[in-house]
Amino acid sequence: MRKIKFINALAVIALCVVTSLITIKLAQKPSVKEQPASVFHVSTPSSFTSYPAMSSVPTDFTNAAEESVHSVVHVKTKFKSQSYGYSGDSFLEFFFGVPRQFEQEQMASGSGVIISADGYIVTNNHVINNANEVEVVLNDKRTFTAEVVGADASTDIALLKIDADNLHPIRIGNSDELKIGEWVLAVGNPFNLTSTVTAGIVSAKARNINIISGDMKIESFIQTDAAVNPGNSGGALVNTRGELVGINTAIASQTGSYTGYSFAVPINIASKVIADIKDFGVVQRAVLGVQIADIDDKLAKDKNLKTLSGAYVVSVVENGSADAAGIKENDIIVDINGMQVNSVSQLQEQIGRYRPGDRISVAVIRHNKRETLAVELRNKSGNTEVVRNVKMTDLGVSFSQVPDNLKYRFRLDDGVQITRIDKNGILAKSGVQKDFIILKINNQIIRSQSDIEAIYSNALNSEDSDKVLFISGIYPNGKVTHYAVSLK
Repeated sequence: MRKIKFINALAVIALCVVTSLITIKLAQKPSVKEQPASVFHVSTPSSFTSYPAMSSVPTDFTNAAEESVHSVVHVKTKFKSQSYGYSGDSFLEFFFGVPRQFEQEQMASGSGVIISADGYIVTNNHVINNANEVEVVLNDKRTFTAEVVGADASTDIALLKIDADNLHPIRIGNSDELKIGEWVLAVGNPFNLTSTVTAGIVSAKARNINIISGDMKIESFIQTDAAVNPGNSGGALVNTRGELVGINTAIASQTGSYTGYSFAVPINIASKVIADIKDFGVVQRAVLGVQIADIDDKLAKDKNLKTLSGAYVVSVVENGSADAAGIKENDIIVDINGMQVNSVSQLQEQIGRYRPGDRISVAVIRHNKRETLAVELRNKSGNTEVVRNVKMTDLGVSFSQVPDNLKYRFRLDDGVQITRIDKNGILAKSGVQKDFIILKINNQIIRSQSDIEAIYSNALNSEDSDKVLFISGIYPNGKVTHYAVSLK
């Protein structure tokens, strides 16, 4: 009996050993044919599909940073501002409580980018606007006084010039080639921290954020999440090859500091503005001669449109470029010279690259069919003539920002104040006096001296025989006044 039990126990042990060996062998054998390490698998109910593996090698920014950091400069400006207060040493102050006007010199700073070996530097208009003196500090710490060659408020671009050698001009890229999701670097001087480089991706293109004033503004920003702060304005946005693709201009923030998104003027827009300033002293701006709107779902349903892309033509200016070419109301502009147009900002960007007299092709959707039309662009005055540069010295005035106490007293959000007036200047001869705060000219809101320059230039170059500036504003004593200033 004992012998039988021993044999049974031995059989059980033998069975367990065999089972373990089979299990080990099965565990070693792959259930699916082994694949190279460069392929990963996505399981589906019926099959396995293979896809190329994504690269795990991180993007190297060192070459792009080294290429661009020597081309970015620190721009320092000095400007005078007016304020009112009490010093205690004035008869009027002591007896009547009348405040005195004080002139203060203030400083600001931003960035700029060297674009040529002979000393041309691009920056933002708002960096140098109203400046009495502009100083440029290079990355090698050399300092130069810069000449303001010209500025354009409609794109927020300005051009400076310094006399220097051994400069490091940046390589110019192509902003049209930028892709959403592509890595970019922002190079500038935030908070006076010189030669600062931050990285991010292109978050969007052709972004309109309504920060530029004027009826000829062009807003088609490159949006990135590269950290940009005060002081970065006018600095470089570069791709991973170190090529300049944009001029950093603004941030989206409720605090005044970076909170996630920054915006840059595409270099393809800035390059045209710079070329015009160098060649003519003023931007030669072409207009298509249409009133346009973005297409949303409501507009598409109301107008029975079959697409949500393009720029919808609300109306056509009589005798303008579009009118002469046969563009009609209710057309949808979808292409300019082979470049697709999906929005109003993209259309403005494309037209902003051309001068009056240039010929372009415009593709439109009309009655749900595509047509291509040849257009000769004209200027705002309806012709192709070169616009003359204007001299602000002819007006005989100097401007500054409106003091905070006057903004508070009169509840002003805009305007510029006249701080000096020449008795032989155009404005003085029309009765305008020192300290006058200009709020509107020709019914356009004035936020800076650049706004006045643009309106003055348009008036001088218009075909209107009257050539009059209708100026509205207020004096510090509260007197609201209107002037009609003849430019003849």
